[in-house]
Amino acid sequence: MRRMSGKQESVVDVQGTVEDGFEPVRDAFMANFARRGERGAAVAVYRHGHKVVDLWGGTKDGDTDPDAADTAPWEAGTAQVIRSATKGIAALVPLLLHQRGQLDLDAPVGTYWPEFKAAGKERVLVRHLLSHRAGLPVLDTPLTPEQAIDGVSGPAALAAQAPAWEPGTEHGYHAQTYSWLIGELVLRVTGRTLGSWIAEEISGPLGLDLWIGLPEAEQSRVGRLASVGTPAPPAATGLRVRPKQSVAAAYADPESLTSRAFAAITPAPDENAPAYRAAELPASAGIATARSLARCYAALIGSVDDHPRLFAPATLTLARTEESAGLDRTLLVHTRFGLGFMLHGPASPLLAPGSFGHPGRGGALACADPETGLAFGYVTNGMQRNVTADPRAQALLRAVSHVAGGAIRTSSVVLDPCS
Repeated sequence: MRRMSGKQESVVDVQGTVEDGFEPVRDAFMANFARRGERGAAVAVYRHGHKVVDLWGGTKDGDTDPDAADTAPWEAGTAQVIRSATKGIAALVPLLLHQRGQLDLDAPVGTYWPEFKAAGKERVLVRHLLSHRAGLPVLDTPLTPEQAIDGVSGPAALAAQAPAWEPGTEHGYHAQTYSWLIGELVLRVTGRTLGSWIAEEISGPLGLDLWIGLPEAEQSRVGRLASVGTPAPPAATGLRVRPKQSVAAAYADPESLTSRAFAAITPAPDENAPAYRAAELPASAGIATARSLARCYAALIGSVDDHPRLFAPATLTLARTEESAGLDRTLLVHTRFGLGFMLHGPASPLLAPGSFGHPGRGGALACADPETGLAFGYVTNGMQRNVTADPRAQALLRAVSHVAGGAIRTSSVVLDPCS
């Protein structure tokens, strides 16, 4: 490994290591600070279970002046809220429970959660929850931030909620409700919360700095999120940044499915608050370092150090076999989902056509490609105006793909007009 410490335009000091041949990833990471509005971030890459990139730089807190004398730098152990990249981590639990024979993906959800059968949901299957086909992206009565994290109100609201469409017939991104659907399912099957299951079965054995429910002792390690501007072309890395009028109109209409899905918690919670970081919200409140995201995904597709791979071949096939594709009723663009994971496509470009993973609204991304043995993790404290594809993450993916001999096609950013 080559240890890096280099300044670009006297703005940021990039630290960490890159293996010979992966220098283009370092160059792209530095360019994110110089040209793409990065504040503080980290990126890591594994290949065939071996860490080949581990870089970080900038400021720990996205809402501080990077030139101020007392600004805290991003350090090797700095972690961040990863928003919807949490969904991919959460999906590991039901898939591994299925692998162990504890959960039937084709069983009705009501088999495990009897109260869920109400309001026409008797035929909602477990796989429908994971593939955003349950018809439950919205709540008739949104939850307050306090209700969202109490562990009771969310599942109760969804048990009573009628589907927005016939379950299994269409798909629409369950932006917030995924938290309570998957979390309650895991609790009913195992008797453990999803966050504790991840801590005991995944993070602990693999030595990951990755939490769904941040312990009090780790609060000081987490940087603060802040909104930042989205770069215009050519800094947008080949992405065709073109806000669609229909999407903008949907976000502006408080009665639209799109607007209501993202407003299932109203008012929006303070993501920098200790209570939010400590909450077990599998849709949006995971916290991780980039290296832990990459290491976790590396362990899904192969052995890492002395740890055997987490996914058996059949489970890996389930994770990246298309379950949902086409026009997403929530995002109003074409999306692709396997069981719990987004798949490579125009709305969410990943490493290669066979890749699976999940982006986080505004920046974060984690994914893996079994064919090349690559696993990727990126976290940031600067939330840009996008939902499924971020110019900074895409620049890094392109660099990784270039090193691996591939190419990521130019695709469109799904913009969030309300950010």
